[in-house]
Amino acid sequence: MGIIDRLLGRKVEEKGVSFDPVWLDFYGSRVSKAGVPVSWERALDVSTVFACIRVIAEGVAQVPLRVMRELPDGKGSVPATDHPLYRVLNSKPNRWQTSFAMRETMVFHLALTGNAFFYKNIVRGRVKELIPIDPGSVTITRHNDYSLSYTVGGIDGRSMEFPQELIWHIRGPSWDTWRGLDAVRQAREAIGLTIATENTQAEMHANGLQTSGVYSTDNKIDPEKYKQIQAWIAAQVGGSNRHKPFVIDSGFKWTPQSMTGVDAQHLETRKFQIEEICRSFRVMPIMVGHSDKTATYASAEQMFLAHVIHTLMPWVVRIEQSADNDLLDGPEDEGLFSKFNMNSLMRGASADRANFYSKALGAGGSPAWMTQDEVRAEEDLNAEGGEAGKLPKPTNVAGAKPPTKPQDGQQDPNT
Repeated sequence: MGIIDRLLGRKVEEKGVSFDPVWLDFYGSRVSKAGVPVSWERALDVSTVFACIRVIAEGVAQVPLRVMRELPDGKGSVPATDHPLYRVLNSKPNRWQTSFAMRETMVFHLALTGNAFFYKNIVRGRVKELIPIDPGSVTITRHNDYSLSYTVGGIDGRSMEFPQELIWHIRGPSWDTWRGLDAVRQAREAIGLTIATENTQAEMHANGLQTSGVYSTDNKIDPEKYKQIQAWIAAQVGGSNRHKPFVIDSGFKWTPQSMTGVDAQHLETRKFQIEEICRSFRVMPIMVGHSDKTATYASAEQMFLAHVIHTLMPWVVRIEQSADNDLLDGPEDEGLFSKFNMNSLMRGASADRANFYSKALGAGGSPAWMTQDEVRAEEDLNAEGGEAGKLPKPTNVAGAKPPTKPQDGQQDPNT
């Protein structure tokens, strides 16, 4: 119902638009140009896809996720351990999963299908449990008033419709704002070519890396004889006879094909497809064990930090804001927010951090640009207040003489 209709009190039939992910399979939109159908299940069979999703999921799942309460006057925050959602997000989301396992599953669903769904078991107005739902069993319906409803297919074959208030829906990158883009569908060409290349190379190895060929004769062969020759050739070049001499007679000739796996550039193609899939999931190749020869220990450390900043942090912020919007949306939740503690992943070497903070606090005579409380905040510590919240005075450079007080009637030597 439109705004004008509501203001005038008109009754208009409510309509909506639905999205069922199964629809994509029926119309072949997931078939790649390489001729290989690509689904999330088939995509996970590709080692690079599995490695990319796993490194994202484990990165998001291994750090603590807590409900935090803001302190007065902006002096930091403390864990809200008394809030029911704290235990749900931090340790026990449901009866069979840990927080790590739930978030790992969440990212697998998000990164592959663009959507993750959880049923909110609400008791006395508070979320007590989060039940994961298979994205393939959910149909989303958007109504004309922009509200959403979710039809979930059960294990017993029956389906049930749930209002938006009972489903925690985390979306990946989205075009229409109410459903996430299917990452596997968007990257189906790269994944499909990888699958096709793996299949081709697997067939070559199954054939003992032997090339096919042409078995020719000047004589005319009837269909029945042709079938017998086919079976005879298969017995000669297959099984235990694969690498034995191929014996022919009766004027027949065997002409092997000359193309090899090197000519087809299978290895080069497979290496490039690793980078192509990593590019689709925004994962650095070094994180899935694919690095070039120029990488050093120092550059690898920076790559690991870049992985946290550019790969993990967008997912972390997406989940945090979704939890704040859908799980901490009551009036009693004012001043509460969800927070991943990513500091342990973003910290460099201890000596480097100590040197940076020392200079930031004014060591060596340089002006300070950070307070002690700001340094404590960077290390995930609460503010102390008082002098710790003020910029410290710079200390003297080592070996420098302190300023002398001029005697009466003499000019100040320091001016």
